[in-house]
Amino acid sequence: MPMYRRDRDTDYRVVDRWHRGVGWQAVPEEGGLRTSHAVEVPDGGVWLVDPLDAQGVDDVYADLGQVVGVAVLSDYHARDAAVFAERHDVPVTVPTGLDRAAEQVDPPVRRVTDSLAGFELRRVSPLGTWTETVAYRERDGTLYVPDVLSSGAAFTVGDERLGLNVLARLSPPRETFADIEPDRVLLGHGDGVFGDASAALNDSLANARRRLPRALVSTVPRELQAMVDAVR
Repeated sequence: MPMYRRDRDTDYRVVDRWHRGVGWQAVPEEGGLRTSHAVEVPDGGVWLVDPLDAQGVDDVYADLGQVVGVAVLSDYHARDAAVFAERHDVPVTVPTGLDRAAEQVDPPVRRVTDSLAGFELRRVSPLGTWTETVAYRERDGTLYVPDVLSSGAAFTVGDERLGLNVLARLSPPRETFADIEPDRVLLGHGDGVFGDASAALNDSLANARRRLPRALVSTVPRELQAMVDAVR
């Protein structure tokens, strides 16, 4: 099974749905499980986050409202942001610090620092290997994590519902998530976690190092493949 398929000859799959948003996987059979989201914002409209295109995917989020923005929250998630931005006549928004992502997207690109569409933004860079921006909206408990966490079987060990990237297990970003108690965790890779989301997050962070030896055996090969495929 490839980590990332570049062809789009399959149907997308809706994986996350709640009263303020929806998530989909444009290529559901790939190992990397790239997941895109459409999120309704308090002042009206919809933001698309790290979106990947698929035929007919606009129907997935059409009932949420008008698209008012497209955001890229990881240096390796430019994906189809420019395609959606052109389609909906909006700029692509990239947080400060994500320079690779900004270079991968055709202008216009808008930069933000601390907040976006009602979400607080927090930068994460595990061991300096890549940079991403975690987004948290306290008012409805929605947390979005682009890369450092995943729910996919290729990235979790044992009974984990959220697995840290193996490099992040060496120095878990606990301070980044210390005051966050999410009702749901949306992910850039894998299905979101909606039940006991805060407990799943705390378990992942608290036990990251203890589970590192097992992760080195079970997840490293797939994670390395994913990193190589991501830069192609």
